[in-house]
Amino acid sequence: MFQKITLLALVLAVVSCQKKESVEKDKIKIADWLIGNWENTSPDGVLTENWQKLNDSTFNASSYFVKGKDTIHFETIVLAQKGETLTYFATVKGQNEDKAVAFPSTSESDKQLVFENGKHDYPQKITYTKGANNTLTAEISGNLNGKPSSEKFVLTKK
Repeated sequence: MFQKITLLALVLAVVSCQKKESVEKDKIKIADWLIGNWENTSPDGVLTENWQKLNDSTFNASSYFVKGKDTIHFETIVLAQKGETLTYFATVKGQNEDKAVAFPSTSESDKQLVFENGKHDYPQKITYTKGANNTLTAEISGNLNGKPSSEKFVLTKK
């Protein structure tokens, strides 16, 4: 009898661990539409974001803005799923001692991802919205120098 109870407990532990792992891996799947190369060309320059899937729980991206031959802005992004939390980590060259700033998700759907960090100077909110015709809108917003501010960038998949 004791062996049967021990075996049942072991099976339950294995099944519950597998369930948790699948929840962890499944949650990031909602962001699969980010994967690829995205670009926005404007008179000010070219904004590019390149998203890749590293593994079942992590995506990474590089984002850069080039004007002429100069790279005006460069950042690396890691989108990581840990437990049931999806977090956007942004590392901007020359800011925050080149350390990542975490933006936990506050909303996820198959068409929009919202990440927020109210303690960050700017932005406090990052939103990605899937659009029609292979587009996405990236928006950063929050308070900048005590005033509400936002910037939107519509990118097209290349």
